[in-house]
Amino acid sequence: MVTVAAAATLLVAAFASMFMAWTIGAGSSGSTPFAPAVGANAIPVMRAGFYVGILGFAGAVLQGANVSQTVGAGLVAGATLTSVAVIVALLTAATLVAIGVFTGYPIATAFTVTGAVVGTGLAMGGDPAWGKYTQIAVLWVLVPFVGGFTSFGTAYALREVDRDAILVPALAALVGALVANVNFVLLGPPDVGQSLATTLAKTLPSLPRTAATVGATALVALGVAAVVRWDVTRNNDAGNRHFLLALGALVAFSAGGSQVGLAVGPLLPLVGDSVPTTYVLVGGGLGLLVGSWTGAPRMIKALAQDYSSLGPRRSIAALIPSFAIAQAAVFFGVPVSFNEIIVSAIVGGGYAGGAGAGGVSREKMLKTVGAWVGSLAVALAASYALFHAADVALGLT
Repeated sequence: MVTVAAAATLLVAAFASMFMAWTIGAGSSGSTPFAPAVGANAIPVMRAGFYVGILGFAGAVLQGANVSQTVGAGLVAGATLTSVAVIVALLTAATLVAIGVFTGYPIATAFTVTGAVVGTGLAMGGDPAWGKYTQIAVLWVLVPFVGGFTSFGTAYALREVDRDAILVPALAALVGALVANVNFVLLGPPDVGQSLATTLAKTLPSLPRTAATVGATALVALGVAAVVRWDVTRNNDAGNRHFLLALGALVAFSAGGSQVGLAVGPLLPLVGDSVPTTYVLVGGGLGLLVGSWTGAPRMIKALAQDYSSLGPRRSIAALIPSFAIAQAAVFFGVPVSFNEIIVSAIVGGGYAGGAGAGGVSREKMLKTVGAWVGSLAVALAASYALFHAADVALGLT
């Protein structure tokens, strides 16, 4: 039988989770996806905040399970987070992210949540999960280089307008192939995701499964490329703008799927099997949505204008690697910072404009990197200390 104290503690933990979801929606998943499009004047700030909230909610519900499970149980070995530990971790991380939102600096949400969860877990007596830390660290280190250099190369290739009719559809085909192989809960059996390519492949029983999946992927890629080519050749500027907005929508969806786990993951061990994971994801998705609608515009403006001067082509170049990296993180269940992804891609695309043309703010970039590293260290140390303080104050041990 659940005591009143236990129920109250769980309720406070749920509130902390929703606060974390709000800060993520206002800062990371809400501000980053459409920032390049806003910087290219393809969509107004307030409208971007509205759409990203809806798309982020959809991504949270349909793709949020993998990262949620990692954050909830994969960061500390030999210990399960208690209600007090969850409260301490989420409130610490949410406070740091909120500071970033109100000061205009994109604090890396994944860094703060990961640091806070690890800090409280170690304070409880848990052991470091070195294998998972290695996996996370490799991805975090690679993101700026992969995102930045890919964005730079793509933006450099797109500098000539007459290449749009060839390169933009080719890039659209690549995005279409990625979308075709993204797992969606709605396409698979209960609680199991399945990709569009796999679903289409099952309609071709005469072919081997691998060949059918490759063929289905190619059909989707060619279909997307044909539509984008028609749009670009009909009206070059409008076609680029439509493609840019579609990429922003895909990144917003991916952001919801990746970032919701940072808010609700620590809750999963507490609720166990008593509450279906989908319901927890819906709650987290609603928190992201409200955060995007109420707090994201400030950070959208900061990302769109303060780091680099973006045009439509450099914005397209920034969003393509962002989408690919985000989906890789969702697939492997690794918490990743969307601020790190987008900022590095924006800077890479900005440098492709030539000396001085990109308007890359080096001072802002250095301060941002310092905030990323500092947020990880502060979150780990603060959550460790706060849990010990709560342990003594509440007499938990």
